[in-house]
Amino acid sequence: KKESTSLDFTGLKIPRDYILIKEVFMQANWICPAVTLLDSTGHIDIEANTMLWENLIVNGVDGILILGSIGEFFAIPIEEKKAFIKAAASYIQKRVPLYVGTGSMFINECIDLSNYALGQGADTLVIISPFYFNLPASAIENFYGEIARQVNGSIILYNFPDRTGYNLSPQLILKLCQQYPNIIGVKDTTADMAHTRQIIQVVKKDFPSFQVYSGFDEFFLHNVQSGGDGCIAGISNFAPELTSRFTDSVRKNDMTAIHECQSQIDALMSIYTIGEQFVPIIKEAIHQTNLPCACTRCTPPLLSATDTQKEQVHLLLKSANLVA
Repeated sequence: KKESTSLDFTGLKIPRDYILIKEVFMQANWICPAVTLLDSTGHIDIEANTMLWENLIVNGVDGILILGSIGEFFAIPIEEKKAFIKAAASYIQKRVPLYVGTGSMFINECIDLSNYALGQGADTLVIISPFYFNLPASAIENFYGEIARQVNGSIILYNFPDRTGYNLSPQLILKLCQQYPNIIGVKDTTADMAHTRQIIQVVKKDFPSFQVYSGFDEFFLHNVQSGGDGCIAGISNFAPELTSRFTDSVRKNDMTAIHECQSQIDALMSIYTIGEQFVPIIKEAIHQTNLPCACTRCTPPLLSATDTQKEQVHLLLKSANLVA
């Protein structure tokens, strides 16, 4: 490390450069966007999901998000969502933060579900921007503003341009932060890491505690190195030990372990290319690693993994030493 001006901490001379590096890395968190396990009839299987959550908690995830994109929020009835949220809050019991996806094209439904989740004990809401139409910034600002005014808790914006057709710009996110203190972060699910970096640079300059997460596993380290807070990404569903080891190695600035974990994550990223839709593939990976009793059924029109895809999942997990 380059020697520079030193700071005196309890009699120890520590290079200033080292202190700055540690401050950045200590922000690292990996939140698991948990799948929603269903039973053979297509309804939410509470028992199977509690087994999944327990495995995630025991293996050190920094938080659990239910009813995100990977949690099939788009195809679950509102009353079943409410029962699921209640069960999750009751089971997790604040052992890790509980994030709940409450996004809906019906703004009143989004507000109602958001306040319900907070009332049950959810820590933070994750709300995707409106989809189907490509909207101007003014419409998006109005959408989130109306929700922020009527929701009595913390909100993380959810930017997923592959599903909504447009990006939440750094400037729009900054404007929302300036107006609504309960908007505390963003999940930026974009393959363009430059977009995430721009959010970090534009928003954190004025709001340093604003949380910026990447939605792709492979960007975890890059995100943190750029001043972000980590990721909310799916590999943690079936490899929580790996993702927890990665976050721990970053917090400790263990470069050897960081390199090993990044290499493993990079190899596992092909899990997202095995099928046209990644949700059934992630469920199959969970079935083969942690929960062999779990049903891999998805909400229609999503189909379970084919036999060929199951074999591809097995070979990938085997190459990563996650199955025998």
